Amino acid sequence: MDSRDEMAGDEAWALAYTALTGLPAPGDRVLVNTTALDLRLGTGGYHFVIAIEGPSGVDAVAPFPGHLMKLRYTPHQCAVLAAEETETRGADERDDLDLAPVVACELHSQPPAVAAGFLARLPDARIAYVMTDGAALPLAFSRLVALMRDRGLVHSVVTAGQSFGGDLEAINIYSGLLMARWALQSDLIIIGQGPGNAGTGTRFGFSGLQQADAANAAACLGGRPIICLRASAVDSRERHQAPSHHTLTVLDRAVRCRCAVPIARDAPGGRRRRILAALQQLQLHERHDLLTECRGSPGLDLLQERDVSVTTMGRSVADDREFFLHASAAGAAAATMVEMRAQRAEAGPATRRPF
Repeated sequence: MDSRDEMAGDEAWALAYTALTGLPAPGDRVLVNTTALDLRLGTGGYHFVIAIEGPSGVDAVAPFPGHLMKLRYTPHQCAVLAAEETETRGADERDDLDLAPVVACELHSQPPAVAAGFLARLPDARIAYVMTDGAALPLAFSRLVALMRDRGLVHSVVTAGQSFGGDLEAINIYSGLLMARWALQSDLIIIGQGPGNAGTGTRFGFSGLQQADAANAAACLGGRPIICLRASAVDSRERHQAPSHHTLTVLDRAVRCRCAVPIARDAPGGRRRRILAALQQLQLHERHDLLTECRGSPGLDLLQERDVSVTTMGRSVADDREFFLHASAAGAAAATMVEMRAQRAEAGPATRRPF
């Protein structure tokens, strides 16, 4: 929830995670962390409440249900009920993904378009989002996840690692993927960090490098990893344009499995050629499957129909359509994989293929 506090005579917004601090009341004295705003970092314009003095504070916090600690060894460490320790593991305790598609995203702005691209083809499918701990740790900080739930883009959320607040709490991304597939019965799994991406302009110094970890985990578990391409013609930073150097680092240096890399067919032709040339220059077409026939427009149309407004670096779909086209195309590619697998299953075991 939001609460107002006065610091040195100035009024400012502060965010309190009430599960950790209790519910602030008018007149309460609160201890606030102002570091991020003092440094002009991108916290969404908030300070953060650390503690509330008085009866509204920690004594009012309901006990957590489990004994697995998240936010470990910090003043706010909390006990959660790990899905790995409950019946949600799945009746047969499967330890593989059974070729389920897993779309690994770099930025938190990509999952809505991925989900919409998938649902535009398979409207009755179930989608789970696995939020990693690369950026924001509390799921509650993500307004986008709440919006995706409300508009039917995702059915459930798993928070993995140190992130917390999902329908299921997983110890790591491997078990998080398995919970999404079997306990939540998902046809598509979207995995990526929450809001608050960190980057430095260096080759490996960005939190979105977890995209490679997610793809590697999906492949290890017998899933079909799909890399959500990042490219933008309007980003002022050339290194993020065609495609982002983050995508190139993930595919060239960090991923150790063969991935599908959808490139939106309906992106501008000159841009598509430039992206393909950049990927081919690194011989990535030999190590990965570059998919060029998936369209992103149907997914973006679905976002509009469901009144889902999403931005990346402050840019809307109208401002940066290409960025969202590639994300939606990743969802469309995942839908194609599901459809093709269903067709092979109907044809019988003799004609089935791994992918």
